[in-house]
Amino acid sequence: MSSTTIKRKTKDQKPSTPSNFVKGVAKVAGGTFLGLTLLTTSAIAGGIVGLAISFRNLPDVRVLNNYVPSQTSYIYDVKGLLLTTFHGEEHRTNVPLEEISPQLKRAVMAIEDSNFYTHKGISPNGIARAVVVNFQSGSVVEGASTLTMQLVKNVFLSHQRTFSRKLAEAVLALRVEQVFGKDDILEMYLNNIYWGHNNYGAETAAQSYFNKSAKDLTLAEGAMMAGIIQAPEVYSPFADYPLAKERQAIVLNRMVDIGWISKEEADKAKNAPVLIGKRRAWQTSKLPYVTDAVKEELIQRFGMDTVTKGGINVQTTIDYKLQTEAEEIVKRAHRNLRGSGVRADQVALVAIDPRTHFVKAVVGGIDYEKSQFNRVLQSRRQPGSAFKPFVYYTAFASGKYTPYSSVPNYTRGFREGGGYYRPQNYGGGQGGGSVSITHALATSLNIPAVVLGQRVGLDKVIEVCRTLGIESPLQPVVSLPLGPIGVTPMEMAKAYATFASNGWQSDTTMIMQVTDSLGNLMLDNTPKPQLVLNEWATASLTSTLQNVINGGTASSANIGRPAAGKTGTTSGERDVWFVGYVPQLSTAVWIGNDDYNRSLGRGVTGGGYAAPIWRQFMSKALQNEPVKYFPAASQFTKPKP
Repeated sequence: MSSTTIKRKTKDQKPSTPSNFVKGVAKVAGGTFLGLTLLTTSAIAGGIVGLAISFRNLPDVRVLNNYVPSQTSYIYDVKGLLLTTFHGEEHRTNVPLEEISPQLKRAVMAIEDSNFYTHKGISPNGIARAVVVNFQSGSVVEGASTLTMQLVKNVFLSHQRTFSRKLAEAVLALRVEQVFGKDDILEMYLNNIYWGHNNYGAETAAQSYFNKSAKDLTLAEGAMMAGIIQAPEVYSPFADYPLAKERQAIVLNRMVDIGWISKEEADKAKNAPVLIGKRRAWQTSKLPYVTDAVKEELIQRFGMDTVTKGGINVQTTIDYKLQTEAEEIVKRAHRNLRGSGVRADQVALVAIDPRTHFVKAVVGGIDYEKSQFNRVLQSRRQPGSAFKPFVYYTAFASGKYTPYSSVPNYTRGFREGGGYYRPQNYGGGQGGGSVSITHALATSLNIPAVVLGQRVGLDKVIEVCRTLGIESPLQPVVSLPLGPIGVTPMEMAKAYATFASNGWQSDTTMIMQVTDSLGNLMLDNTPKPQLVLNEWATASLTSTLQNVINGGTASSANIGRPAAGKTGTTSGERDVWFVGYVPQLSTAVWIGNDDYNRSLGRGVTGGGYAAPIWRQFMSKALQNEPVKYFPAASQFTKPKP
C-alpha cells in the first residue's frame, strides 16, 4: 500500500485540539516539556547516525532480500480439504501486501507507527508524540519504536531491553530504510509480527481469530487485531474478550484522532459483531494415520526444516470421505469380531486406485489415540495363501501353463537344507491326484502351489514380487508359495493393484503434488504408468482369481460386480487376510494381534472374517462407480514357453 492511500494531515492543516494534559503542561511549563522532548530525541537521532559507523559488525540488512521466515506447511486431501498443518514454533503463512486488508494496515500503523510512510526508520517526532499520547491516555496507546525498528528487532536482534540493543535497532532500521521501499518493509513486518497463540503474521492470525483470510478483515476486526500486537496473550479475544474490545476502541479512537476514519465509522466498528474463531496453531489432524505417513515421506524427501518451516502445500491422494468411511467400517468390524469371540486386537485396511496407484484410504489400526503404530505401513505379517497369486502369475508368464493346466495335488516332499518339507492342504489333508490351476486357487490348495513354485523356480517368483513393489525380505524356501514371510498390507494392496490394471504400474504414493509457499512445483506425482507384467498372464490370473469370489473360499466377498481376490490364513490362525480388486480399486484387509504369538481362535479364516470387511468397504467405495469388466486373456497373445 502506498502512502497516498492513507489520509494524512498536510502541513497546512492545523493540529488536533490540545488535550487537557497538553494544556496543563503549557500552563505549568509553557510547553518546555514538549520542546525538550523534541530537542532531546532529535539529538539522539543525530547521535545514532554518527554511531552507525561504530556498528560495523551488525548484520547486513540486504539479506532480507532473500529472507523467508518460518512458515506453516498445509496438508490437504485430494479434493482440497485441509487435513492438518505442520510447523515448528512459528505458525505462519506469508502473504503479499496486497492480500492484507487495508483496514488492518491502517489500524496497525495508527496504533504502532502513524508516521511510517514519512520517517526514515526512526521517528523523533513519533517518540515525542507517543510520550504525549500515552501520558494523556494513562496507558501505552502508541509505541515509540517504528515498524521498521520492530521488524529488525524481530529478525536480527534479541528482545533484551538494553541500551546497546536499542541503538543497534535504530541503526539497522536506518539501513533497512535505505535499502527497501516502504511497502516492502510493511509487508515484511505484517508477515513477521507475533499475534499470540503461536500465530505469526497477519494471515494465520486472521484465520485463527476470525476464521477468514487477512484480505477480508473488516475495520472492526482489523482494529481488534492491531490492538493485540502490544501484548498478544493479554489482549487476545481468546484470553479476555471484553479487554480485547477495550483495546479495539483505543485503536479506533486513535484512527479518528489522526483523521484516518470518521467518528461515525469508529462507532459503527465498535458496535459491529466480531465472530471469534478458534485456536488453530496446534490443532490435531483430521486423519492422523494418513498425515503421519505423509509427514514421514516428506521428511525423507525434503528434510525436517522444509516440512516444519518451509510453508509447503501438500495435496495428498486421500479421499477424506472414503477414509472416514473406511475408519468407521474397521472400528465396527472390530467390535463385531470381538463380539463373535474372535480374539483380534487389530484390523488394518488400505485401498489403492489401480489406474493411478494413488492411495485412497489407509487405516493403520482401530484406534489412533491408543496406538499410533501404522500397521498398513509398518507391520510385516505372514500373508498366507494371499501370496499364491504371485506363484501362479509366474507360471502363466512362463508360457507353460494356463488356468486349465493340471498340477499335482500330492507330493512326497522336498529336501531343504538338512531337513525335509512336505506341505499339507488346509486342515491337514495330504491331497491326491491332480487338479486344475483354477480349482487349486479357488479352493486355496497348498500342495499344488508348492509343487508349482518348485517347477517355475522360486527365484523367478521373488523377481515378480520385486517387480510388483514388495520390498520385504524374501527367501527361496520351499514353503514360500504359502506366504510364511512377512509383508505389509501396503505391499499386498499395491501388488494386487498392478494385477487390477492388467500389468500397468505407476509409483504407489499418498502424495499427489507439493508446492512451495510461492506456488512453485516441488514434487509432481502425476502417474507415469509402465507395463511391467505380461498382459495375457495377468488377465489369466485375474480370471482365475474371480473364481475365488464366485464359489471359492471368499464367496462372502461377493459385491455383485466383477471382482478378483485371494484369501489368506496362516498356520495357527495368527493372521487372516483378504486382498481383492476391481478395475477401479485394490484393497487389502488384515486381521490379527500385535503380539504375533496370540492366535485369533480356532477356525478363523480370511474368507470367513476378512472378506466380509472387504465387501463392506468396497460396496461403500464403489456405490457411485460404474461396473467395469476386466480384459479377457483372449485379447492378448500367450507368451511362448
